[in-house]
Amino acid sequence: YPLSTLMQMGIRDILVVTTPEDADRYRHLLGDGSQWGINLSFQTQARPEGIAQALLLGRDFLGGSPAALILGDNFIYGDGLLRSLGKANALAHGAINFAYRVSDPQRYGIVEFAADGRPVRLVEKPTNPKSNWAIIGLYVYDGHASDYAAALTPSARGELEITDLNQRYLDQGMLQVEKLGPGNVWLDTGTHDSWLEACHYVQTIFHRQGQMIGCLEEVAYRANYIDADQLERLAAEMESSTYGQYLRGLLI
Repeated sequence: YPLSTLMQMGIRDILVVTTPEDADRYRHLLGDGSQWGINLSFQTQARPEGIAQALLLGRDFLGGSPAALILGDNFIYGDGLLRSLGKANALAHGAINFAYRVSDPQRYGIVEFAADGRPVRLVEKPTNPKSNWAIIGLYVYDGHASDYAAALTPSARGELEITDLNQRYLDQGMLQVEKLGPGNVWLDTGTHDSWLEACHYVQTIFHRQGQMIGCLEEVAYRANYIDADQLERLAAEMESSTYGQYLRGLLI
């Protein structure tokens, strides 16, 4: 699902940052991405030393270019999402964070807004939240992000905090916050319950609407990353499954 989000943003060069233990599994699962018309590279993170560390690990990969960073357990889907992603893809300076309205802001990093709608403060898991808008795990940065991440000081838990990086952009007046409206769904699938909730949501949409969420082959085909012949080959590899039959249906 995170890969499909990046692909919908028009991003085709993607670095997968994972643990040393899981790296081979991801390489086996995803390959080099050419089957979907994208380019996948892999980088291991030896220890869990913060989300912002991904920008250091990927510094050479990025080469000073703007970048999107998405967490592997984030599920985002809904109406108007492509418009929001398109806006992020056009970013040249500063940073964009995405926010989603939640009923339990104490669990998340939240953003507070001024009366005119400007973001004024980022607060991690506030005791008395002044906002219900949670910052989700999708961040877009200009080409300075790796340099800014390198200047961060590890927090008390020994991590380079992504909130500290976002705060730097905010302090410079260079942070935009894109609110995802009520027609969108964001789920942090980092727990068993939330993972199961996402599974049920995907299943319901497929059964009711016939739409398969996060289908990389479909995203690639709709974006012209692959042609009909390649989609046909991918469908043939899974022709006995519901997934393969869905891919064939896209060609009709």
